[in-house]
Amino acid sequence: MNVRDALEADADALASIADSPTDVMRNLVHDRTVRVAEDGTHDPNADVAGSQYNGSDPEDLLGFISFDARANTVHVTQLDGTEEACERLLAEPVRFAERESMAVEVLVSPETESIEDAAESLGFERHGRGPRFEGSPTVRFRLEP
Repeated sequence: MNVRDALEADADALASIADSPTDVMRNLVHDRTVRVAEDGTHDPNADVAGSQYNGSDPEDLLGFISFDARANTVHVTQLDGTEEACERLLAEPVRFAERESMAVEVLVSPETESIEDAAESLGFERHGRGPRFEGSPTVRFRLEP
């Protein structure tokens, strides 16, 4: 598995994973730090311009994470993908936060057990209830510096 910075060309593939509009994911790539995990068998030098997705193929991406830093905390804004990819991707903001002596927070909805497992395996602790998104509850996980 390779982890790299997301590119604008990944917007269609990210939209497919997140079940979001491509324009929203394109803006996410521009507005946040976004990393993608891709299948290690993928040739990073291959020309993907001819793909039906006009960029990276969702079949090549195993997941993605977006995050930003505010007020001494790195906030994970989106995380989706395979269980292995989620854990590997969640380690990205953790490394950044460790270098900057910042905490990391991630909100987990009940149906995303792979994200909860990834957070717990990296040392995150439950830190109470988070906000509701589209009526669904979330649990706040936090990793202190």
